[in-house]
Amino acid sequence: MEKGNKRVIRGWVMYDWANSVYNLVISSAIFPIYYNSITTSRFLEEKGWDSLPDGVDVTVDYFGVTISSTALMSFTMAASFLVVSILSPMLSGIADISGNKKSYMRFFNYVGVLSCVSLFWFKSVPIELGVMFTFFASIGFWNSLVFYNAYLPEIAEPKDHDRVSAKGYMMGYFGSMILLIICLGIIMFTGENGSNTAYSFILVGVWWLTFSQLTYRGLPKSDIVTEKVKGKIWKGFKELKTVMVEFGKTKRLKRYLFSFFFFNTGVQTVMIMAVYFADKEIAWPENDNGTGLIISILLIQILGALGAYLMSHLSKFIGNVKTLGISIFIWIGVCVGAYFVETPTEFYLLASTVGLVMGGVQAIARSTYSKFLPHNTTSTASYFSFYDATEKVGMVFGLLCFGLLQEVFGSIRFSVLSVAAFFIIGFILLFFIPRKESVKA
Repeated sequence: MEKGNKRVIRGWVMYDWANSVYNLVISSAIFPIYYNSITTSRFLEEKGWDSLPDGVDVTVDYFGVTISSTALMSFTMAASFLVVSILSPMLSGIADISGNKKSYMRFFNYVGVLSCVSLFWFKSVPIELGVMFTFFASIGFWNSLVFYNAYLPEIAEPKDHDRVSAKGYMMGYFGSMILLIICLGIIMFTGENGSNTAYSFILVGVWWLTFSQLTYRGLPKSDIVTEKVKGKIWKGFKELKTVMVEFGKTKRLKRYLFSFFFFNTGVQTVMIMAVYFADKEIAWPENDNGTGLIISILLIQILGALGAYLMSHLSKFIGNVKTLGISIFIWIGVCVGAYFVETPTEFYLLASTVGLVMGGVQAIARSTYSKFLPHNTTSTASYFSFYDATEKVGMVFGLLCFGLLQEVFGSIRFSVLSVAAFFIIGFILLFFIPRKESVKA
C-alpha cells in the first residue's frame, strides 16, 4: 500500500465523517433524551400517574427483573464494550492473516447502521428488543473502528500521523454537527412534542451508510495477504499470539498503553456522563426544554474540531507525549471545575474547555500509538485491537466506578471530581515512557 496517497487518505478520513453521527446523535444528544422520555411515559402509564413524584426513580421490567431505566442502559453499554474488547483481538488476528480488514470493517459498519435504523421502532417494540438495538449499534460502531484505526500506520508516514488523525476527528466533529442540526430542525419544526424524533435514527443510519461508501472506494482491500483463507481462524489466533509476544518486548508501546488506559478512561467517562450531569446539576431556566444542553453539545463539537487541529500543530514543536501531558493536565482542571459549576454560563465555559481538549487528546492518543508501533509490522489490526480493548475495558471500569461512587456518596458531583484520579495516574505514567524504543519488529 502506497503511503501518503491523497485519494486513500481522503477515503480514510471520510469514515470519521460517516460514523461520528452515531457517537453524537445516538450516544450523546438525542437518543438518551428520547430513551428517558419513552421509559418515563411507560412507567407513568403502568402506575396510572400523571406526573413523576420527586425522589421516584423510573424503573422498567426487563425479562421479569425490575431495574432502574438509567442503570439498564448503563449495564447494556458496559456489556457491549466487554463484547467489543473480547471480539476485536480475536477478529483482528484473522483480518491481518487474510488481508480482510476492509471486509470486517464493512460488516460491523452495516451491523451498526441496521441497529440505528431499528431504533426508529424503539417506542413500539418491547423494551427487551429495543435495548438490544442499542447493544448491537454500539458493537457495530466500536468494532468497525478497530479495523478503521488499523489503516492509519499503513496509509500515512509517521511524520503525518498526527495531521491525518486530527483531520479525521475534525471531519467527524463537523459532519456529526451538521446532521445534529438537521435532526433538531426536524424535531422542533415538524410534528408535536417531538413526535418525529425517531426519524433522527433513520437519518443516522442513512448518513453512516452513504458516506462510508466513499471510504470503501478509497481504501485498498488490504496491505499484505500473508496466508490463504484456509485455516485462517487458527492462524489468526497464532498471529495474535505472535503480536502479544512482540508487544511484550516493546517497552515504549507497553508503557504508553498503561498511561492511555487511565487518561482515556477519564475522557470517555466524562463524555458519556456529561449530559446526565448537566441535566441534573445545572440550574437551567424552567422553559429551557433541553435547548441549553443541546447548545453546549454543539459548542463542544465546534471546539473539538479546533482542539484536534491545535494539538496536532503543537505536537510538531514539543512532541506527542508532552502535548498529551498538557491536555491531561487541563482535563484534571475540568474535573475539579465541574464540582463547583452551577449556572448555565459556568457550564458553557466548562464545555468550551472540554471541547478544546476532547478532540485534541483523542486525535493525538491515536496517532501516538500508531507512531509507537514496531517498524514494518503488517499486523496493524492486531496491534490496534489491543488499543481498542484497552479503551473499552477502561470505559467499563470508569462507568462502574462512577456509578458506585454516586451510590456511596449520593452525589454525582463527587463522582465527576473523582474522575480526576484517572487523569492524575495517566499523567504520572507519561513520565515513564521511554523517548526511544530499542526493540525492532
